[in-house]
Amino acid sequence: MTVTEIGAPRRRKEDRRLITGRTRWTDNIVLPGMLHIAMVRSPFAHARITSVDAGEAKRSPGVVAVLAGADVAEIQGSLPNAWPVTEDQKAPPHPAIAVDRVAFAGEVVACVIARSAAEARDATELIDVEYDELPVVLDLERAYEGDVLAHPDLGTNLSSKWVFDSAEAGTGGSVSDAARDSEVVLERTYHQQRLIPSFMEPRSTVVDPTGEQLVMWSATQVPHILRLMLSMSLGISESKVRVIAPDVGGGFGGKLQVTPEEFITTLAAQRTGKPCKYTETRSESLMAAHHGRAQVQRLRISANRDGTVTGLAVNLLADMGAYLGLVAAGVPVLGAFMFNSIYKFPAYRFESNALFTNKAWTDAYRGAGRPEATYAVERLMDDLAAELDMDPIELRRKNWITHEEFPFTTVAGLEYDSGNYEAATDKALEMFGYDELRAEQQRRRDAGDPVQLGIGISTFTEMCGLAPSRVLGSLSYGAGGWEHADIRVLPTGKIELVTGTSPHGQGHETAWSQIVADRLGVPFEDVEVLHGDTQISAKGMDTYGSRSLAVGGMAIVAAADKVIEKAKVLAAHMLEASADDIEFDSGKLGVKGTDQSVALADLALATFAAHDLPDGMEPSLDSSATFDPQNFSFPHGTHLAAMEVDTETGEVKLRKYVCVDDIGNVINPLIVDGQVHGGLVQGIAQALFEEAVHDESGTLVTGSFVDYLVPSAADVPSFETGRTETPSSTNVLGVKGVGEAGTIASTPAIVNGVIDALRPLGVADMEMPCSPSRVWQTIQAASSTSASATGDDQ
Repeated sequence: MTVTEIGAPRRRKEDRRLITGRTRWTDNIVLPGMLHIAMVRSPFAHARITSVDAGEAKRSPGVVAVLAGADVAEIQGSLPNAWPVTEDQKAPPHPAIAVDRVAFAGEVVACVIARSAAEARDATELIDVEYDELPVVLDLERAYEGDVLAHPDLGTNLSSKWVFDSAEAGTGGSVSDAARDSEVVLERTYHQQRLIPSFMEPRSTVVDPTGEQLVMWSATQVPHILRLMLSMSLGISESKVRVIAPDVGGGFGGKLQVTPEEFITTLAAQRTGKPCKYTETRSESLMAAHHGRAQVQRLRISANRDGTVTGLAVNLLADMGAYLGLVAAGVPVLGAFMFNSIYKFPAYRFESNALFTNKAWTDAYRGAGRPEATYAVERLMDDLAAELDMDPIELRRKNWITHEEFPFTTVAGLEYDSGNYEAATDKALEMFGYDELRAEQQRRRDAGDPVQLGIGISTFTEMCGLAPSRVLGSLSYGAGGWEHADIRVLPTGKIELVTGTSPHGQGHETAWSQIVADRLGVPFEDVEVLHGDTQISAKGMDTYGSRSLAVGGMAIVAAADKVIEKAKVLAAHMLEASADDIEFDSGKLGVKGTDQSVALADLALATFAAHDLPDGMEPSLDSSATFDPQNFSFPHGTHLAAMEVDTETGEVKLRKYVCVDDIGNVINPLIVDGQVHGGLVQGIAQALFEEAVHDESGTLVTGSFVDYLVPSAADVPSFETGRTETPSSTNVLGVKGVGEAGTIASTPAIVNGVIDALRPLGVADMEMPCSPSRVWQTIQAASSTSASATGDDQ
């Protein structure tokens, strides 16, 4: 009987150790003689450091050493930026410990190394740092004007300007011509607020310098990249660096970084010759770990009165914060290919201006550029529908790529391989009860109900499976997008899979076991998945951008197929047949047309013994594969939200949420549901709850979960989820990505729903998050504007 693990709703095998505490997070690690680190951080967003007096701290009980910027100025180098998006991109040096100037509040100016964490923290209070405050630039519009500079030495706040024009690229027409010749032109400005990746486990790092290799344990998404960057930036031979990512409690892009704290812990360990540990507090995580989003989006859409879109122009101001993160400059560029979304825009132009401000630096946050793009275009389509007095679903239908048109090359130059937006939307509308809710909405409007109903719509696609190396190369990214896997066939027939992807909650150990079990016909329980240790998994490009399955999974399949090909040679020898006549099915290799067969487990033992192998065959069935995708994968879906808005108090309630996603073939539906649910909550959180707020001096005033609102289960309803399956044609499993889908689609669905409820009151836009106070103030402002326009205020 054929094994059918793929598609089975297997419970995650890793969950037993995770939820019972029988695992080891980085902060659990204790090494002999280990020292602890605490950081001294700048209270100012921009200032010169005039002096650092650590004398009293050095005499404090338990303190072994204090490191200020001047102590490591010659050896610490600069944190890396791996994505110079333009040849003239400007990037200030980013020392792990500031030497003579700080550029955001929370930047490290010194660290204390002590025998206990408490002693280290206490001693930081004894370090006296003198500052000379400098002017700050916090607002993107003002940063663009350049009258105040985040880095005066650069002479500008503009890091890079990146432009794509379909007329110049030959993928479409001129947006200027489209606007001139169209019947309707809308211009809108949307704001993406700053968000903080609020992972469950704060970042933690342990470095042991006492062996032949420098060994780092880190709560990171990118152990392989971290190893390379440590080596290149600190001048350590790569062969002498081992990075281990043990179980990691969430990342969302927030641990896709090479951090100052990892550098500092390494320098401290080298300086003292002893293992050193640093674990951030939650406040440090919110203040000084990288942030996400933070864009001003100016858009212009042109169309005809029948709803046919003719052109889209996008101009972004993108906040890099004080420094360029590892891939920060590329985040808006990723979005550039998705503003056109599922629509057939004949003309398209995109411009991004990446700007420095005196805030914590930004970088990839769940979706990385694609949620920002989807939010803008889906908000814009709703605005266009209102302008044309069209149902927003019908406007989308009129302009999206139909299923018969795939594969389809977009105006941004990408080839979408497969999709069926009609099927996903029809199923979502049916589950949602769209017509009934529209009828209820009209009844409430006619009755003047103080609690109005709004219907939010978001139809989306994304490019994931990052990424074809040649594409990344064309965009000046500093690495490739391939992934690696090794399969070890043990003498007992058990399987060890070594993967270059590094999970932080996605369920890789379960899904990867299902793929291997299905491919090799072995029991699910007989597959052990090894990951996250560069000594075991020597090759890999790690986990981000919904690439683990679409890229890493394909490397696993390729390695498994190589095992089968090797096994066929041995089976042919044992069964006295030609290798061409050997068939593999469900873990057995047999001769075509006969009942002669041998199990893979028996071949594994025979290979180990090596008593009778074919001439020239090595005694091993182990196989390796590196997979480089030829294209991205393009999941899509339709998300619908019913929003109730109390016009008297501003209270917003999410009454019903339905989504139908198409992620191609599904490996494990339970894992998919978990990824979708988690993604939905993060997108809804941006729409309704989360915002990193700074005061006029640049101090983060949402520096705890008292002020930075992360929703709980009580704040969101049960979601109604569904799927359609349009297999990807770019990989043998037919899979697409799912990790970012919920986040990408949900934010515009929620905000569109809130705006839809309030349009009769004159509300056409609202900045996120749509908190009760902001909703109430927006209603009052719209009422005042309406009254003034009609003369009712006189």
